[in-house]
Amino acid sequence: MKLGLVQFNPTVGDLRGNADAMIAWVERAEAQRCDVVVFPELALTGYPPRDLLVQGGFMQRVVRECERIAKAAGPALTVVFGTPLPVDPKNIDAHRLHNSLLVARDGKVITYYDKRLLPTYDVFDEDRYFEPGEQGRVIEVNARDGSGVTRVGLSICEDLWRGEDVGFAARYLAMADPLSELVRPPDGSAGATVIVNPSASPFRLGTGVRHRELLRRHAMAHGVYVCAVNQVGANDELVFDGHGAAFDPRGALVAAGPGFVEDLVIVDLPASGGGASRVSVASVVDPLLSAERCELLFRALVLGVRDYCRKTGFKRCVLGLSGGIDSAVVAVLATAALGPQNILGLSMPSRYSSQGSRDDARALAQSLGIGYETVEIEPVFGAMLDALGPVFAGAAADVTEENLQSRIRGSVLMGVSNKQGRLLLTTGNKSEVAVGYCTLYGDMNGGLAVISDVYKTLVYELSRWMNEHWQELGIAGLGGPPIPVSSITKPPSAELRPNQTDQDSLPAYEVLDEIVERYVERRQSAAEIVSAMLSAGALAAKLIDEAGVRRVIRLIDLSEFKRKQAAPGLKVTSVAFGTGRRMPIAQGWRADRE
Repeated sequence: MKLGLVQFNPTVGDLRGNADAMIAWVERAEAQRCDVVVFPELALTGYPPRDLLVQGGFMQRVVRECERIAKAAGPALTVVFGTPLPVDPKNIDAHRLHNSLLVARDGKVITYYDKRLLPTYDVFDEDRYFEPGEQGRVIEVNARDGSGVTRVGLSICEDLWRGEDVGFAARYLAMADPLSELVRPPDGSAGATVIVNPSASPFRLGTGVRHRELLRRHAMAHGVYVCAVNQVGANDELVFDGHGAAFDPRGALVAAGPGFVEDLVIVDLPASGGGASRVSVASVVDPLLSAERCELLFRALVLGVRDYCRKTGFKRCVLGLSGGIDSAVVAVLATAALGPQNILGLSMPSRYSSQGSRDDARALAQSLGIGYETVEIEPVFGAMLDALGPVFAGAAADVTEENLQSRIRGSVLMGVSNKQGRLLLTTGNKSEVAVGYCTLYGDMNGGLAVISDVYKTLVYELSRWMNEHWQELGIAGLGGPPIPVSSITKPPSAELRPNQTDQDSLPAYEVLDEIVERYVERRQSAAEIVSAMLSAGALAAKLIDEAGVRRVIRLIDLSEFKRKQAAPGLKVTSVAFGTGRRMPIAQGWRADRE
């Protein structure tokens, strides 16, 4: 049996466009003489469709497009694709839906499968929209080469994951295991010899390796082939990496798709599902496991920028270039995503901007070949100080004057964005966003926060990696590493007052990042964090004391109001500031005192 896994990049809500693209992939699978072709979870609507599902008329159109896709299925090709379906086919009630797989052959729908385990944690909110399915589904696929019939079991994403990766497995303990029931159906019928698992599983660093191990474990435990295909592309803050894969009953990888691009991954399986695959196992190299962490991060962020622009209608971007590492990294990512001709960098120096920073901003723009303009903000800053002088009389200069500079820059950038129709990219990293080391209505202005889920230490790591790999990435216009060495080596500074550095206000970033990671991603208490850092030696080495740890935690809590007003940011870690982390603003819990 020849199985095709389509790493598909849908646009959320573009039902006609998605259906047209899916039909084109069906035709390609037919040309490759596939026996079955499988699309990702909710491929027709894109994932996540969120409240579009309950918008009047949406589900009616979904049903019509499902019928159109089904008609594209030939007599020898079984088409399996993800779509929402009404619980009652005779009554399209948008408040009663399943997350389903529709199966079509010979121009018509032959059956369907409804997802049984519905994740409701992190960015997932499926209990809000869907009802769980009640039974498994095994379909029979007759190979067109006459080699026999294969029983294919249908599952969707969480049916396989079962919350194992994020600590929610206990939620499903009382529920039947969907995969076990596919292999050994409760009614005693013949079980599946191949399991397919379409998904819409967002990318995050480290998850790919665990997903591969999970697939391998299921294949070996059940003695079947397990074939997974993931959505690819980016929708809002979520990035999907594709990386389709198939494992045989021995746990050997027999097919692996590329990452971050659409593709038709072909898996050639024995018709009975047993025995060895006709694919040479030794020849299968997994692009996911062979990639460096920074390569995966780079490709995810580039895809996130490219798709956000494409799917919202922007062709060009603008960003502020300070000469620092954050804006440099975002400029490189944007250039890789859209091309240098579509990127404009603005230098906006004030009285506190060093000549070195000005030079670094200009050198970066020249190296990348992007547009570059300088807008001096000193006249505006001076005018604002004069205008506010009577109101500020008797008050000493403080962070207010620093924020004024940032807000002037934010207004300049928004002005260029409006006038030239460019998407404004913000450049704050996760470390700064976590503790509020950013200015609301200033450097937080923008439409997409590119690195808001990337810790400062990882920003430095990524910058060095990009400079080392600039030739293969094709991101340096003048034939050299794009980021000036001084941007990487100099102490980070907002340059909003004389001789300012970030460490005047914050602990060293390697310490800050550990605290943020433990508090935000692992959700540890203050006492647990202090204990862990004592054991690791950070407190003993006087890099920070216990009071400093608790102060950072307090800053994270107090900055929630800023993050609620921030631009959407691309998610690349287990917990990002966005839809997956839902903390109240007006609240009395003092985590730093526990």
